[in-house]
Amino acid sequence: MLSALFCRLRFMCRVLMLSLIVALVSQEAGAAVVDEQADSLSRRTKVVAVDSGRLSREEIDSVYHVIASFYYDQFRHAQDPNSPYFMFLSKETGMMMGIGGVVRMRGWYDWGGAVQVNGFAPALIPIPADPAYRDRFGTTPAGTALFLRMAGSNRVLGDYQLYIEANFNGYGMRDLKLKKAYAQVRDFTVGLASSTFSDPAALPPTVDAQGPTNKLASSNVLLRYMPTFGKFSFGVSVETPEASIGADGIETKATSPWVPDGAVLVQYEWAKGQHVRLAGIVRGLGYRNLLLQENVRKTGWGVQLSSVAHPFSPVTTYFTFNCGAGYGSLCNDLIAVTNDLVPDPEHPGELYAPFAFGYCVGLQYNFRRNLYSTVQFSQTRYDPSHPAQPDSYRYGYCLAVNLFWNPVERMEIGAEFDFGKRQNFSGARACARRAGAYVQFSF
Repeated sequence: MLSALFCRLRFMCRVLMLSLIVALVSQEAGAAVVDEQADSLSRRTKVVAVDSGRLSREEIDSVYHVIASFYYDQFRHAQDPNSPYFMFLSKETGMMMGIGGVVRMRGWYDWGGAVQVNGFAPALIPIPADPAYRDRFGTTPAGTALFLRMAGSNRVLGDYQLYIEANFNGYGMRDLKLKKAYAQVRDFTVGLASSTFSDPAALPPTVDAQGPTNKLASSNVLLRYMPTFGKFSFGVSVETPEASIGADGIETKATSPWVPDGAVLVQYEWAKGQHVRLAGIVRGLGYRNLLLQENVRKTGWGVQLSSVAHPFSPVTTYFTFNCGAGYGSLCNDLIAVTNDLVPDPEHPGELYAPFAFGYCVGLQYNFRRNLYSTVQFSQTRYDPSHPAQPDSYRYGYCLAVNLFWNPVERMEIGAEFDFGKRQNFSGARACARRAGAYVQFSF
């Protein structure tokens, strides 16, 4: 056990050193091509003044500075919508509002092993393979979204923003489902927003909605305080995610949540859109031992090191490494195969938080401002401290190679090849392949 822990710590130290090296190199690089794309989108937004009168040059620059911040949000992911095409400005009340959206259609074909869900998740590759589901063709409009963004400033609140986003990925991948709804007031964020434990900006762009196997991209109801001091940012939050308890209802039973999760982060950002972040989370997990008729409280935890950088103008690097015990309901592949608390096979009536870890490395190259390609490799490993069932998931990995093209400013076409593998504790394994494509229009 100690040797395994030492190996994990040594690996994390190496990863940290690599991230710092990339950060040092990136500080010497010039403006990145991806920044040029974001600046172009920001400048093409149409600002409509509700009050009479023309805007001064200073007011126009101030407006576009606010719009540009949409693309350099601390928790923005590549698949998030662009800024609204029209922004309505009220000079008298100091408010700006835009209503936008994205129409997105995906299609894919699996062969040589198929995943029976829309997202390409290696954890869901069937073992043994079912010949009836060897190939699969599918399409979905999931990811189509509507959103409203408002920004303003007054004497009491200072600078503030309101944001609401709903996706058409609810029941049957058609119903409207609330994704985010939060307010930012100065350094505070309150509402349904990306978890402080996540770093969506450090995840490479993918055509497939599932993304890397170790992706942490949950949205929780939270209260976050995140001040910035120069190039450093610090964040702390209390959050209310839903825990996944592996109770059987015979020997164990899930109990009501009794304490919110606590998450923290520290980030060094040497340029806009480039940073190294270390985040952690502590989770209160509980269950009832029905054999002893008593409630038991356990503590889950997780740590993530992440980075996004532009070491050279056309090159962007992405990296995430996370590990923990009892964070399965927050991690992509683990959601489908395990729980935050699982049964202890040696002690009836007891549950424990299993350990797991995962990583993702990605490299993006911009041939032009509107044409780029990304390659990423991710892996997640389940490493419980007690014996697992032979047919249980041990690890899964995914390799994705894609190409994105923006023929016009608010239209994007993408194509991707995915290869995934799942292996169980018994040694049984299976692979799947997917060719996917999508087209999206933003307004």
